[in-house]
Amino acid sequence: MTSISSQEHPIGLYLKVWGLLFVLSTMSYLVDYFHFHSYLRWGLIITFMLMKAGLIVAVFMHMAWERLALMYAILLPPLCLLVLVALMALEAEHTLGTRLFFFSG
Repeated sequence: MTSISSQEHPIGLYLKVWGLLFVLSTMSYLVDYFHFHSYLRWGLIITFMLMKAGLIVAVFMHMAWERLALMYAILLPPLCLLVLVALMALEAEHTLGTRLFFFSG
């Protein structure tokens, strides 16, 4: 008779991650509470958002314990999309600057 052994993670790990998610959510809320503006505000919000998403994917979706090939298959496409969005944003800034230079009277 074969038994299938399942790996169980300690409840303390989940409690620590929940606590850290609570702290990150509180810090994200405090960004608005203290009225940060402009790029600092959006940079902090996106940083906290990505940190929370990374924790959720790593621990609650068990990606931290998966094979490296599976992690690349899941995480690499969104990373490529982020690079493409950044390139499009740079091109948009260049196009706007060119239009303002040539077409403003």
